[in-house]
Amino acid sequence: MCGMPSAETTRASVHEPDLVAPTKEDPVAATGSELFGGPLGRRALTGTSWWTPVRVVALVAIGMFALGMVQKLPCYDGAWFFGASSQYTHACYSDIPHLYQGRGFADGLVPYFDKLEGDMEYLEYPVLTGVFMEVASWLTPGSGSIQDQEQVYWMVNAGMLMACTAVIAVCVTRTHRRRPWDGLLVALAPAFALTATINWDLLAVALTAAAMLMWSRSRPLAFGVLLGLATAAKLYPVLLLGPLFVLCWRAGRWRAFGTALIGAAGAWLVVNLPVMLLAPEGWSKFYTFSQERGVDFGSFWLILSQRSDTPLDTDAVNTWASVLMLLSSAGIAALTLTAPRRPRFAQLAFLIVAAFILTNKVYSPQYVLWLVPLAVLARPKWRDFLIWQACEVAYFLGIWMYLAYTTSGDAHKGLPQEGYQLAIAVHLLGTLYLCAVIMRDILMPERDVVRRSGDDDPSGGVLDGAQDAFVLGPAARPPRHAAHFEGPYVEWGGGEDKGGREPRSL
Repeated sequence: MCGMPSAETTRASVHEPDLVAPTKEDPVAATGSELFGGPLGRRALTGTSWWTPVRVVALVAIGMFALGMVQKLPCYDGAWFFGASSQYTHACYSDIPHLYQGRGFADGLVPYFDKLEGDMEYLEYPVLTGVFMEVASWLTPGSGSIQDQEQVYWMVNAGMLMACTAVIAVCVTRTHRRRPWDGLLVALAPAFALTATINWDLLAVALTAAAMLMWSRSRPLAFGVLLGLATAAKLYPVLLLGPLFVLCWRAGRWRAFGTALIGAAGAWLVVNLPVMLLAPEGWSKFYTFSQERGVDFGSFWLILSQRSDTPLDTDAVNTWASVLMLLSSAGIAALTLTAPRRPRFAQLAFLIVAAFILTNKVYSPQYVLWLVPLAVLARPKWRDFLIWQACEVAYFLGIWMYLAYTTSGDAHKGLPQEGYQLAIAVHLLGTLYLCAVIMRDILMPERDVVRRSGDDDPSGGVLDGAQDAFVLGPAARPPRHAAHFEGPYVEWGGGEDKGGREPRSL
């Protein structure tokens, strides 16, 4: 039944196995490789050149990031400063130059401690992101016109975010030891390059990618510390603790989860506690702003609001969004405990963050950055990844064309409301599509391209190859294989794990 090694014999710690070449197993990757000489041949010598996968992927990621900077050139040369709609018609908007003055950095105000003029009394970003913004302002000369300062501030931030991009590329490339070339999906992702310098999200994404790498190396404390720091930069990384809890429950790995939880809480407190105690009102602004913010761009709530005669108020949307997120989390937990084989950590990490994005009341275009590294680790299939990326690029263009339409007065340049609603729907359907194929991989593990290569959970760390300690329902029965599937079926595990525990079922 099985032509591949079992999970017990494919642990990353046992030996360093042969690398998986995407051009040999992925038709789209093979076709794309024709631009660079074609698929890897049988006689190719690997591991003998300076051009290792990590170096290639990092350099490609930096090159694509630079192209994304070039795409912002029309705004850098004037659209950020002159004309309300030109930054939208050129699709080159960025928060960074606008908030240099708008959040008091140009005036030397201290984030969270000094009040701002206008509607936003304090900086509305988490503390570690505020530190990142403040450091960039220190590196920005205070001489010259405000336009010159904003241009330099954006350039300084772009340099710091480029370093984050390199970290993401390296971490994703090294997380799956046998599949380093999957990192090219991150490096070449068009939505990544287009949205990288809209805001400061890449800081949290880099810390999360580094945390995933540490977990894959069975270092739960380092994982927790990095995830805590990531949560101090953006809220979404804390969601990864949910599926990790259920995975460790199924595998009986409570000590590893407890270590990770302590590390995450400690790191988050180290960053937040000083500001929380010394400037509580400024520190809490991010959380109160998130709660009070109304229905905004990119969400299905906006479609409902624009098409309804009596739209829901903010409190009702907050309640329903929370309910939908809780139901999604419960569904992911049930899937984890009942799947025929314990899901891979990266699969559940993608699903939980995607659930948050799909149910949230706002979707800024740069939020796609949260999902790109997780999507590569969860479903490294070029066709599915590029379908999803095409949907995200369509939304990226859609939101700017809609804003161009609403800010161009009687000229009506851009996309009307109905067109923007279609762009939102395309984004939602693209994300749901990727969620669907990942859930299919969980229910039918032989369709998972990572496991078909003979691995169990290369990003799972202590979970990789572990036997189940607790399962529910269908997980206690033999796995149901895909109908009409051509290829080797995979049997997972067998016998007791190192702790001598037999799996329990209900």
